[in-house]
Amino acid sequence: MGLRVAYLTKFLLVVLGLVFYCEFLIYYIVLLQCWWPQLDPSKADNTVSLRQDEQSVRVLLLADTHLLGSRKGHWFDKLRREWQMYRTFQTAMVIHKPDVIFVLGDLFDEGLWCSEKEFAYYVNRFSDLFRVPEGSQMFVVVGNHDIGFHYGISPYLHERFSSAFDAQSVQLVSVKGNHFVLVNSMAMEGDGCFLCRPAELQLQKISRRLKCTKGVGRCDRGMDLTQYSRPILLQHFPMYRESDAECSEPDQAPEDEKTQKFRERWECLSKESSEQLLDLLKPRLIVTGHTHHGCHITHRDDIHEWTLPSFSWRNKDNPSFMLAVFTPNNYAVSKCPMPRESTVIGLYMFGGVLIFFWITLTYRRLCRRSRWFKIS
Repeated sequence: MGLRVAYLTKFLLVVLGLVFYCEFLIYYIVLLQCWWPQLDPSKADNTVSLRQDEQSVRVLLLADTHLLGSRKGHWFDKLRREWQMYRTFQTAMVIHKPDVIFVLGDLFDEGLWCSEKEFAYYVNRFSDLFRVPEGSQMFVVVGNHDIGFHYGISPYLHERFSSAFDAQSVQLVSVKGNHFVLVNSMAMEGDGCFLCRPAELQLQKISRRLKCTKGVGRCDRGMDLTQYSRPILLQHFPMYRESDAECSEPDQAPEDEKTQKFRERWECLSKESSEQLLDLLKPRLIVTGHTHHGCHITHRDDIHEWTLPSFSWRNKDNPSFMLAVFTPNNYAVSKCPMPRESTVIGLYMFGGVLIFFWITLTYRRLCRRSRWFKIS
């Protein structure tokens, strides 16, 4: 009897060890392999002067969490994806300790169909899964799965999401002299809708504030931003591009998807809206989401755009997020790969096979020893 109890105890410990590694430890092992990028002094913008007390800001960016609702996905699928995102995000908070976190849209998979009660539940669920430590700030950009595409957005859906996350159609966030402009991509249609016209006016106002801070034009009271720097544009839709054909990131789209043409206002912004944003803001960096795949392209005079893949393993086997360091006259970015789901599944399969052979061998020995004790 004692031998069987010891055998069962060892079996349970081995199984728990495998689960512990695949569901907890692997996140630390993988995320410890990426760290904050280093600023390259040779890439600093010498036209932007720094204040003596100006320090760098560390920013973590992710996109497309797609928390499942009641209509799509199995309950286990929902539980699994939420655990994976929770474990990754909280591990990143412990290891990297960012100053600011930006989530670039599609927080929910069914936000536009949710009832008031279900929406409130998922707002609380998101807050629990993506809880930020004291000293860090989180800002959210709205996505099409949160309130719908342009044609389907109602004032009610827009106001519900905006109130829950303090996410206006256009928002200026200034941190340590760095200016982040958060834009609702669905408000960039240019048709004068209830969202579009106010968004255009707000973009023009931000443009004037940036210019007056730089010393161009007249500054009315309260317009001065104290420190000028070219802004960082954050939105859900990518800027206009024909397809992902030029993308060459490790987390890029599969080859059969890369050449598929993008539809303006569906997979990316329209060409006109993209040009308008570039003209008004003259950003130094653009970060987007929406496609669920990684991409890096360049616009105009060395304006880099990074499209982030989905943060959910439901949409991507090899998801990742971005770590970025900003000063008013410089920046550096790096992608941080997350554990591959195929790797985790492979570990479970390999570990299961080893456990099976271990059980087979040790159980035979246990049976022989039991018979020997009976004979003795």
